[in-house]
Amino acid sequence: MSSLLKNPLARRILRPAADLVDARVQRPVSRLRRDVDSAARAERDSARRDREALRGELEALRREVADLRGRQYAVGLLFDRTGRSGHRVPTPADIDKLVAQVAEVSGQDAAFARRNVTIAFRNVVALEALAVGRLAGSTANVCGKLATIPLLDPPNPEVLEIGTLHGLFAATLMRMLHRAGMEPRLTIVDPLAGSQLQPGATMGGDPTGTPVRMDVVRANLALGGRAGEEARVQQGLSGDEDVRAAVSDRQYGVIVIDGDHSAEGVAADLEWAEKIAAPGGVVVLDDYGDKNWLGVQEAADQHLAAGGSRFELIGRVATSAYLRAK
Repeated sequence: MSSLLKNPLARRILRPAADLVDARVQRPVSRLRRDVDSAARAERDSARRDREALRGELEALRREVADLRGRQYAVGLLFDRTGRSGHRVPTPADIDKLVAQVAEVSGQDAAFARRNVTIAFRNVVALEALAVGRLAGSTANVCGKLATIPLLDPPNPEVLEIGTLHGLFAATLMRMLHRAGMEPRLTIVDPLAGSQLQPGATMGGDPTGTPVRMDVVRANLALGGRAGEEARVQQGLSGDEDVRAAVSDRQYGVIVIDGDHSAEGVAADLEWAEKIAAPGGVVVLDDYGDKNWLGVQEAADQHLAAGGSRFELIGRVATSAYLRAK
């Protein structure tokens, strides 16, 4: 066979057949090459389109993030801690925990507790934005008090607040009680001495720069509707006999103790509350369990453990304890 292929005549005779074989072999190879080249071009085109689309998406995301940051700044002006004792930005976990505590203490369904917590938060944000001064305390503690007190169904509409700061919590509570169907009547006791007073503690300047005085309290009480506008404000210390005599003319369905946070001061306010709380009345001890005010829990626990008290501890929400009068 090799000798045949070396023969010039044979090679001339066989050349057409060889060319035909070469052509038949070359056609699929060329077709395959074209297909490969076409697929490579398509892949490059697809990659280029993907890169262009990704660049477009990244640019859109960059603009969206920049826009969100701008909006977040405006939201921060409403909710951050500037001019307050703390921020007003609870997390979902914070609210869930607060709802569970409110439901447990009040004995109400969790749906009712969540509704009250949500409405309390909205009121806090709205009224604090309009107020002269601030609401004192963490978002959880403030909203917890506002949500829980109405759900405990006080026996009468008389409300006594011992220690009011700028009067804004009292105004907000009036709105929450009114919303629950009560027409509250408010009495406030506070020295209104120009700044917050706490024996043995240096309070410093208020973060709002607002003085603690009668005109400020009255301006904020107006945000609480008619009950706030008609509130009876007795200026002085809750331990003064003349002050006590002036407001001990009735039994109170709600007593909020948020004045002197020393153990001695809380003990004295509890002894007074024993005499003026209505049967079934709700007594709220603010800052109970707060590590910054250990005297509150110390005095309350000793008072309840001593025996003979009309009060029963029914639970705690955030850093406030709730007592029910017998």
